[in-house]
Amino acid sequence: MFAFSLGFLGAVKATGHNTRKSEAVITKRPEKLTAQSEKQIAHWGCGNCFPTEMLSTNSRIRQLNGTCVGSVDLELFLHYSLIPSLFIILVLSFLQKRDHRKQRDETSHLLGKRFEIIIPLDFVGTFSNRWSYGIAFGATANKVMFLFSEGYQPLQIPQWAQAFVLLIGGMEVGLSHFPFFACLSSEFQLVSSILGFSYSLIWFAVTILYITECPHGQFLGRYETVMFYWPSLLCLAFLLGRFLHMFVKSLRVHLGWELPMEEKPFLEAHQAEHVKRLLRKPPLQESKKSWFQTRIYEWDPCFQFPSRMIGTIVLAFICLYLFIVIEFCMFVFVRDELDVFEGELEYYIASMNQTGTLTPVILQVKELMSVSKGVWLVTILPASFTCVSYLFHILACYRKHMKRLWAGNKHFLPSKFHNPSSAESVVAIARYSGWQIAYILWGYLIIHMVQSLCGMLIMYGLVLPIIHNQGLEMLQGLGIGTLTISIVLGIMILQVWIASSFFLQPKMSAADKQKPLALDNRRVFHNFNYFLFFYNVLLGLGACLSRLLISCILGTWLIARIDRTIMQNGYEGADMGFNAWIGMLYVDHYHTNPVLVSFCNILIIGHRERRLQRAIKYWYLNQSAGPRISTRSRTRWLLLQTLVNNPRLVMLRKSRPGHGSREFTQILLTC
Repeated sequence: MFAFSLGFLGAVKATGHNTRKSEAVITKRPEKLTAQSEKQIAHWGCGNCFPTEMLSTNSRIRQLNGTCVGSVDLELFLHYSLIPSLFIILVLSFLQKRDHRKQRDETSHLLGKRFEIIIPLDFVGTFSNRWSYGIAFGATANKVMFLFSEGYQPLQIPQWAQAFVLLIGGMEVGLSHFPFFACLSSEFQLVSSILGFSYSLIWFAVTILYITECPHGQFLGRYETVMFYWPSLLCLAFLLGRFLHMFVKSLRVHLGWELPMEEKPFLEAHQAEHVKRLLRKPPLQESKKSWFQTRIYEWDPCFQFPSRMIGTIVLAFICLYLFIVIEFCMFVFVRDELDVFEGELEYYIASMNQTGTLTPVILQVKELMSVSKGVWLVTILPASFTCVSYLFHILACYRKHMKRLWAGNKHFLPSKFHNPSSAESVVAIARYSGWQIAYILWGYLIIHMVQSLCGMLIMYGLVLPIIHNQGLEMLQGLGIGTLTISIVLGIMILQVWIASSFFLQPKMSAADKQKPLALDNRRVFHNFNYFLFFYNVLLGLGACLSRLLISCILGTWLIARIDRTIMQNGYEGADMGFNAWIGMLYVDHYHTNPVLVSFCNILIIGHRERRLQRAIKYWYLNQSAGPRISTRSRTRWLLLQTLVNNPRLVMLRKSRPGHGSREFTQILLTC
């Protein structure tokens, strides 16, 4: 599978990213095909049997598009972009202040409290600027799709070390796009907006130049390069607008025209609203929901998706679009090759005057090629719609699973995942985003293949017999098959009805939903079981095949969904994608649980207030003129009120001899 993926990505490379490097191969092949076909036609003396004019036109178009040589090499620019990227990282790191200095050396005395490690974004607890981060992820889509192809080999290493090449390439892509995220998350917005705008403008200008020099391609023809790079251009344009907005806003704050932004709160607003909703009494009658809210999605103002999920979905959408375009380019290439082969078959049939021994086989091969091309083209839309719906469904499942974990409900998870490993969970949150995108892409390809296979079955089972005037035979076979399956299912339903009517004792009360599992008429039941034993052996053969068929269909249909395992019960641990999903859920649950965050926020605020009171020299200036209230008495009163409202907590308290705890407990329990 790894070798196949490298080969497929190598074909991707020749499709759109490295047109300049592969121009020799692309232009020579059509010339060879054209020369060979014209030579055969001249030798056979049948110029009307093969579409030479069309082939020559297609060849000229491919040569024109494939021989375009531009002055911009995006791979080379990616390498050189590391220089300004490192400069921006060093500037932002120098501006960042350190909170604590553990050791003092010459460097620390020279820099003071400056130069702190910056982070691109918080992958766990970031809920602001979510769409900006998502668009920044979207700007990396072309590099994610094209970087790890056969054309990208910065180091000459053996085949077994390709994993290191992928690791180096991934780190290079991450470092080249690091300034986008660092400038969005930096506290020094005036400087970071200037640096981010400049860096985005460089990428935008280089991409525009690359597209304008060679807008066409050798597969889709006109504006092929535009089709590949317009998502990145749109993302870069959005980032330019975002950095410009940050610059204007920070400049107004710097000039004193606006108040500075408040510090990022530890407790987000939607988390506080979630806790308030938990403390309120539920309404006696729920409001009526619409069909869309009941069946599809209901917006929750007390829940927000983290920036990691938004970025993953945005990048997955763009990568899926690019994958579909690349697949269509491969389809165009294969279709043209099949057209050449089909033309040769037509000439052979014409040269033999349709009397050759291979003529029926050739006609069937031509029909197979024609049907397969049509089915593959038609099934692109349903396969794309399936994967797009999966992306939205994954967001809905994420919210549903997180709410269940917040409520302490783990029953929806397999038992072995109730207490996952902490280290594996931390690694899982780093793996999830990349694996989710990879699962969507490979899932689309597999779903497309399965749907194409189903389409071929429909064509050969229903459509082609009607075209070949064999509709009555097709209907007869279809009727016999449907009748056979109906009889088998009818016998199975009849067995259940007989068991319910004759072999179960009557209900104990009229309110029971079903009869009790107690046998009745045992002699008849044993004879019934004996005579059906031999029939059920034959029926089990069909049931086994249906089980295999349904498992294959469901497995391939759900392969793109990382939130649902396709393994059987007890083998969920072998599903690495599902393990990454579970680990990611637990990390988010432990770090973004609204109740836990609210509790920590209360502790932090209380600690700050106590430090503030100790810092005041004359403490009585901060006190009110009213009577002094003992802190101990207030705490005991709140404890009593809590125990009265929650009597079950009394049993969990430690008993202290000599303080009347037993008598106090008995009094509360009898209240």
